[in-house]
Formats: sequence, C-alpha cells, structure tokens
Amino acid sequence: MVMGPYCTQIMADMGADVIKVEPPAGDNTRFISVAPEAGLAGVFVNVNRGKRSIVLDLREEADKEVLRKLIATADIFIHSQRAKAIGKLGFSYAEVSAINPTIIYTNCYGYSRRGPDKNLTAYDDVIQAECGLPAVQQMLTGEPNYVGTIVADKVAGLTALYATTMALFHRARTGEGQEVEIGMFETMASFMLVEHANGAMFTPKLGPAFYPRAVAPNRRPYPTKDGYIAVLVYNDKQWNAFINAVQPVWNGPEFATLAQRAKQIDRVYNLVGQTLKERTTGEWLELFRGLDIPSAPLRTPDELFENEHLNAIGFFETVDTEYGPVRFPGVPTLFSATPGRVAGFAPKLGQHTDELLAELGLPSRNGTVRSTENII
Repeated sequence: MVMGPYCTQIMADMGADVIKVEPPAGDNTRFISVAPEAGLAGVFVNVNRGKRSIVLDLREEADKEVLRKLIATADIFIHSQRAKAIGKLGFSYAEVSAINPTIIYTNCYGYSRRGPDKNLTAYDDVIQAECGLPAVQQMLTGEPNYVGTIVADKVAGLTALYATTMALFHRARTGEGQEVEIGMFETMASFMLVEHANGAMFTPKLGPAFYPRAVAPNRRPYPTKDGYIAVLVYNDKQWNAFINAVQPVWNGPEFATLAQRAKQIDRVYNLVGQTLKERTTGEWLELFRGLDIPSAPLRTPDELFENEHLNAIGFFETVDTEYGPVRFPGVPTLFSATPGRVAGFAPKLGQHTDELLAELGLPSRNGTVRSTENII
C-alpha cells in the first residue's frame, strides 16, 4: 500500500511526471487516516503528493487500451500487484515491453515470484514478523513487538527507488530497458542481516545471527532527573572524555577499550544509565555536546514540526490548498544543480483523467468516476 507510492513520491519531488492509475474505488490509503475531505487521508496525501490521478477499470478492454497508450509514452512502469494478478490483467513485463521496449518495468512484491511464497499477500506487519524484527525487539523489551513505523514498506520503497534509477542509468548508457523486481521480504531480510548476520555468516558458524549491541536490553533512552536522553558513549575517545568529565565510581580498567566494552555492552549501558539519572537532560546535553559525544533529547513526532534545525534548513514546505496551508516534510537530500521540492498536493480520485485522455488524443469522460461512498 505504501511501498510503490513512497518510491514514486520521491520521483515526483525530483521532477518526474508521475501518473497514478487507480481503480474506480480508489487507492485504499485514501481512507485510512484523518482527512480534510473523504478520500484524502493524511498518509495518502503525503505519499502521493504532486502526482496525477487517472481512474481506469482494468477489467474493461477500453480502459486497458488507455493504459497501453500511457505505457507507450512512459519511462517507467511500476506496480505493486502479485505477478499472477498483473499477468491476468495483461500487463506482464513481456506485454508491456512489447509496447515500449525501452521501458523500465519495476515489480513491487511482498515476496519474490521466484520462491514458493510468491502468491502470499503481504503487509508491513507480516513482513516485519518474517524478517525477524519483532524477535530482536523481544530481546530488548521481553515481548515481541513491531516497531512504531511502517519500516518494511518504506525500506522496500527506497529499495525500489534505487533499483529503478540504476536501471534508468543502464538505459541511459545502453538504450536497453529491463525488468526489475523488489520483494518486501527479501529487502527486509537483507536490511535486518546487515548487522545481525554477524557470526552466522561463517562456516562453521561463529555464533547466532544477532548483533549484541543492538539487542542489549539496556539499550534505550536513558532517564534523567527531568526526562530522557539518547546518548552513545562509544569509541575510546568519547569514552575517555566522558570518564574524565564525570568520574563515575564504577569505572575501572575492564572498560578501557572498545573491544572490552563490546564484550559486556549491556552492563556498560546499565552503568551509564544509572549515572545519567543524576543530572537533568539539559545539563547532560551541554556536557555531551561540549565533549562531541553524540546525544539528543527524546522528541515526539509532533515536536519535529517545531524543530529548530529542520526549520532553519527549510525542511518543511508549505503548499496552499483549498483546505488551507499544508506543511509537508520536504526533500531530505540536497542537489547543487537539480534540487527537488514538494511536487504539490495529492490528487483527488480521477482528478486528471480527462486531462490525460486529452494528452493521448482520446475523448473526455467529463470527469465522472464511480462513487466511492460505499467504502468510506
């Protein structure tokens, strides 16, 4: 639901003309959170900003023909249906590339079509469980839990973005189009095993597949006198600066090097945590930042909108709409020659159907689309 739209939202912000093909009932994310108007929920508006929406019922041959005409004009065809479903509609890679041989065709799947789970449905929670994320959360908290963001959707969306742009780069050099496949499960397995593969990579195994520091139960924001603070006193330079400034009674030679501390990392976290209870968050931040030790106060998502640093760099971009000003989180990257920007507000369902039909030389439908009241 978010994997493909997030990928193409970034493309839109970087200047791409993204045409969102929706069924008559609309994208489900139009209806899953608060909205200024039915069909424009916050999640949908953010990941579909600046796109153009055309309504096509791909069970109808006439609408399939419209899509074929759009394909003929496109650089990229990206979808998030299972292979069997997109093939049944008549838009497999073979069929799409027959229309446009240089197209980049990107499949966004739950599971790769190469494996036995290819036909399983997938949402973020399911993929988090599959890739072991709740299991490592259990090592931290004692209970298996999902993380508080749709991390599988977003990481897979970013993976789809870089894979698609790599294919575009290849085409720019060779003129050759190709098919790209991204599976959420495979993406998150790779993501999780960056550090957690650890000793399990070797033959024979040197240890289980987890990275001890990441799953230490005492690895969490530390309580202070008046709140919480995040800090990582990690390398030897940082450690020595901390010890010299604070002189905790528990310090000893067994903590002298990073290698020594790594072997007892949860104990280290616990001891540092006990010490941090002695001062306020502000006092610790002043000390740590003076010593160049990475630290930050604990913030809420709401507080990001008022964050001094983000506002100083113009991170949020305001778009005036018929519903009033909307502050979007902006483009996080900086390009000296081709900067991106929030591409605009998200489209209403079918908002650009007639406009796109006219561009294809097809007759208008007078903007009429099937009612969505039955699913709101």
